[in-house]
Amino acid sequence: MCRQVFGFRLAMIALAAPAALLNAAPGWGTRLVGAAVVVTFMASYALFRDWERFGPLLLRHPTLLAVDTLFGSLLLISAGPDTTLAYVSVCTPLLAGIVYSWRGAACFASLQSLILLLVHATAHDLHGNPAEALLLPGLCVVTGALGSTLRNLLLRFGAATEALTEARSRLAAREAADAERARLAREMHDSVAKTLHGVALAAAGLAASASSPRTDPAVIGRQAELIARSARRAATETRALLTDLRREQPPDLDFLRELAARTEDFTIRTGIPAVYSGAASPVPLPPATTRQLLKIAEEALENAHRHADPTRIDVRAALHGNHLRMTIHDDGRGLPPDTALEHLRTRGHFGLLGMAERAASIGARLHLGHGDRARGTLISVELPVSPPREAA
Repeated sequence: MCRQVFGFRLAMIALAAPAALLNAAPGWGTRLVGAAVVVTFMASYALFRDWERFGPLLLRHPTLLAVDTLFGSLLLISAGPDTTLAYVSVCTPLLAGIVYSWRGAACFASLQSLILLLVHATAHDLHGNPAEALLLPGLCVVTGALGSTLRNLLLRFGAATEALTEARSRLAAREAADAERARLAREMHDSVAKTLHGVALAAAGLAASASSPRTDPAVIGRQAELIARSARRAATETRALLTDLRREQPPDLDFLRELAARTEDFTIRTGIPAVYSGAASPVPLPPATTRQLLKIAEEALENAHRHADPTRIDVRAALHGNHLRMTIHDDGRGLPPDTALEHLRTRGHFGLLGMAERAASIGARLHLGHGDRARGTLISVELPVSPPREAA
């Protein structure tokens, strides 16, 4: 704002200087006006160009602005108070109001008004036309008040901007914390929670076998081995979760190949035939996106295994134009008729809710339905991807 004041003063000097030089008396009068114009213009230009350097000095030393006021008075003395150059004097109270608040505005407005009255008194009869004599002093008072008002508005705007920035920072931190809590909840649900649930079921079976009158040591041994294997798997999943939390960037994975490998591992682990079919060429995806898609696929397979009682699961992934589409279709009992993504949280279906949140986090769309089969559940994920570049 202060730089704009000096820019305005430069423009006023440039516009009014030719008329002042033409109206000045020949000889020394013209030279004096020209020297005053050059000195005032150069001083204003220096402050306009290097305000970052001179501004703090002017803020600490108000006497520098008083010196600038004396330089400005040279225009009044040389050109006279009747020329357009006299209006340059109103810039000083305006600048004082912006820099020094209302006290500085009152001080420099009074000083500038006194100089204007003295110059007008020496050049004209002060009692001849009072309105003309008081015009510029009145403008100095008005511009001083305007500068003080602008300062207050700028300070309030700065305080409001700082408060808004702080509020946005707090909101961003809260959103980040909420997103991290949701992510941890999904990770715990998709890994450790399921394994621990399996451990609890195996332990219940072991307790029932141990309390049976016809105790078979072989059955108890198998159940104990199942509990031990599940506990080791829970420890491995917990360790992997902690490692993932401390790792900034997940490793690069070929999505299609990894999806096929995890589908095959699901078949070996559960005994349910899961058949993968899809494109052979790799699909370029960011590591984070690949990880979220694989988690969605694993959750869909586990849900089918735990709740649908299927005899076959088909997993497909392929590019369709600029979209990658992944589908997991089982022939189990299917979803309840009134299942909707909006009601998953209230009904405790956190697995489907986590899948929807994972899809939303990578910009994909998740669809739940029955597909073109009479039975079963179809889970479809569509992700916009960049088209592959052809080799040169």
